[in-house]
Amino acid sequence: MSPGRRQEARQDQDPPPKGAKPHGGQGGETPNGGGAPDRGAGRSLAGPATPKRGTTESAPDPRGGRGGPPPHKERETLQTSATVLTVRRVQDYHALTLVAPAIAERFRPGQFVALAVGGEHTSRLVRRCFGVYEVKSDYGGTVELVFADREPGTAWLAGRRSRDQLDLVGPLGRPFRLPRDPVSCLLAGGGPGGAALFALADTLHRRGCQVHFLLGGPSARQVFGSRMAQRIGDSATVTTEDGSLGEKATVRDVMPRVIEETGADVVYACGPTPLLRAVTQVASEHGLPSQVSVESFLQETGACGIGVCMTCILPMHGDDGLTRMVRACADGPVLRGDRVRWGDLGTIPFDALGAPRVLTEGGPR
Repeated sequence: MSPGRRQEARQDQDPPPKGAKPHGGQGGETPNGGGAPDRGAGRSLAGPATPKRGTTESAPDPRGGRGGPPPHKERETLQTSATVLTVRRVQDYHALTLVAPAIAERFRPGQFVALAVGGEHTSRLVRRCFGVYEVKSDYGGTVELVFADREPGTAWLAGRRSRDQLDLVGPLGRPFRLPRDPVSCLLAGGGPGGAALFALADTLHRRGCQVHFLLGGPSARQVFGSRMAQRIGDSATVTTEDGSLGEKATVRDVMPRVIEETGADVVYACGPTPLLRAVTQVASEHGLPSQVSVESFLQETGACGIGVCMTCILPMHGDDGLTRMVRACADGPVLRGDRVRWGDLGTIPFDALGAPRVLTEGGPR
């Protein structure tokens, strides 16, 4: 692959959608069903903006300046009452399909939604954030999410029934940046977070790109979308740590070989934070740009989903060499993998711009 080819992969654009772009028509492991529920109306919120087309992604900085994001225009984020269409069990995960036409129309691959949990009178105030697996035109527009039942909030979501109403905010965050020209794209994922790769794959295919999947997990039941990846991908490699599906290996183990076999020009990744860190490292070793969705980190740390609470901040370095704290929800969830300081997640590094004086001058106390 020529250097010019790789530069094309770095120069991304994000054209505005023209209505809902369904990923469907190819089947799937979580087909929609059920009767046609009522459609929810939405109201506008102040939401995160998306980058201007034709620009190169740089390390986001909420205050701007060198190393900050390119100029961007605001896009509308909505709060709406979404109707549950189906809740299905898929391996170790749950797939929740919601009728939300306004969200479906505005969604771009890589963005996420935030759901209120617990019902109208609950004491659970923190919304749960999820990437989007699939958007379809059914019933005016549906959005499908995949999640693991790991705590009381997600357990409540897993117990929803058809025609239940959920309070939904979205689409949120910055989407994946798309190559200007057709290139070979490697999509690496793991766990339920990997579901967000499939909406991206559909968009990349429509732009003439080759799409190669690399999916992994501890066991077969924790690898989401392996059959779908084999159907829609130009190639699909699956790994499990126990050897119950595909190769007995990790994503990191086989990624160098897959890069060589596919001639990948750019790497996209969704999944657990350790996987994103490993994928970024391998991509950098091969001179490839990487875009990663830190959705898993956002789920562990985020509270609002709209950039207000500042609980999901993480350190990134910019072109000017300065480290800035950015918000996974508003400045992400899609970030340049090579800019994230993976070893410092969950901390404010001493050298970060705006770090407390007690850290930068007097040292830790």
